[in-house]
Order: sequence, then structure tokens, then C-alpha cells
Amino acid sequence: MLDHLDLNVSDLERSRTFYEPLLEQLGYRAFESGSGWCSFIDAPGGFYLVLVQTSSEHAASGFHRKRIGVNHLAFTMPSPASVEALHGWLIEAGIPALYEGAMQMGDRTAVFVEDPDRMKLEFVFRPTA
Repeated sequence: MLDHLDLNVSDLERSRTFYEPLLEQLGYRAFESGSGWCSFIDAPGGFYLVLVQTSSEHAASGFHRKRIGVNHLAFTMPSPASVEALHGWLIEAGIPALYEGAMQMGDRTAVFVEDPDRMKLEFVFRPTA
């Protein structure tokens, strides 16, 4: 089980503005913060996501999911309807979905977006066997 994940971001306030309302849709809440970072947690004692301001010397090269490292981050959704509801919320929030919106991938339903640094995020319902 994962405990937490740190994402280095080029502009902490821009990323916080993007992630906070989006993560609230998934049941996350603001958790801890400090100088140059903030976090969101899904439940007390649960997994948390940390946004960390990258220094300007490292931010210049930017992120690309095709380089070595993280390709994308996927969040579990409880049902196909929850994926569709999130897609509706994304439209209302002005956050464009990739690949023309919510889609079926075999027995999975997913919607994809990019964060302000172009990190791909997936929100997926996957039935358990």
C-alpha cells in the first residue's frame, strides 16, 4: 500500500488551485502544508498527495510523461457513474478531458486530464474479480 506521493510542481499556487477542488470531488481534503508544499489526504491515516514547489533551476526542463519516471497517476473511482459524474464536473470547472472525455476500456470506465504541469491523471472504475 502506498503511504504518500510527492509531486514536484512548477508553480505551487497554480497547482493547488487545480488540485484542491478536483481532489475534493474524490473525498480528499487539505491536510498539512509548509513553506513550499501542501498536501491532501483521502482519509485519516490514509494515502496523501503532496505538492512541492520545484526550484527554478529544475523547473526549467519541465515534465514529460514519456521520459523516464512517472507516466501518469490513476485514482480509483467507485463506479462507472462516478466517472461520468466527475467528467461532468470537469466540464463545469473548465478542465478539458483528454481523449474526448469519459471512455470505456474493456470492463473499465475512465476519464483523463492533465494538471498544470501536464502530468496525466486518470480517474478509473475497474471492477474487481
